[in-house]
Amino acid sequence: MKAMILAAGRGERMRPLTDHTPKPLLAAGGKPLIVWHLERLAAAGFSKIVINHAHLGGQIETALGDGSQWGLSIAYSPEPPGALETAGGVATALPLLGDQPFLVVNGDVYCDWDFRHAHQLAGKNAHLVMVANPAHHAGGDFSLDGERVIYAHGEQTLTYAGISIFSPEFFAGVKPGTVMKLRPLLDAAIAAGTLTGERFTGRWVDVGTPQRLAELDAELRNA
Repeated sequence: MKAMILAAGRGERMRPLTDHTPKPLLAAGGKPLIVWHLERLAAAGFSKIVINHAHLGGQIETALGDGSQWGLSIAYSPEPPGALETAGGVATALPLLGDQPFLVVNGDVYCDWDFRHAHQLAGKNAHLVMVANPAHHAGGDFSLDGERVIYAHGEQTLTYAGISIFSPEFFAGVKPGTVMKLRPLLDAAIAAGTLTGERFTGRWVDVGTPQRLAELDAELRNA
């Protein structure tokens, strides 16, 4: 199974830090956010990684190279200025991802979800990892009915963690190079009853602001 790290966002809420550094290269605990992912992916048995980028993407390629220092092989999927959003970015990278299910993880989250679990989910069309709603997203995104993801319902809502497993067919209707968010595809899968998910109760941080980055950095340095 291959993995794709989404690293094309501008990181507007992280400015001014992201004016000169792409968000996934911002450091926490002494290493870039994206390197935490690479180390954990390698430990979980992944060997081939695809990374998309747009804003200051050359810095990402320079910093990570071909991935060999982590025992990985990294391929890059450059996007135009402004990027293509999640669905558009994944669809454009499909030639690099192949014809088997793959893991997708946001480059700006810190999470200790066990990436080895992804291999057990390869039969899913689309599967989301979700977490308890953080304070900055109290309304959540979805609810769970057993393993089936449904629209947010009542107080039992969860937040999409930015970690998922998809089959290539899930993006078959998205033309490469199209700017498209992921939510319309998820809504269609919910309507069809084919979107599954799970609740993760371990450590997860949406590193979306300088304050949350500083808090995570302090936590990791003191661990």
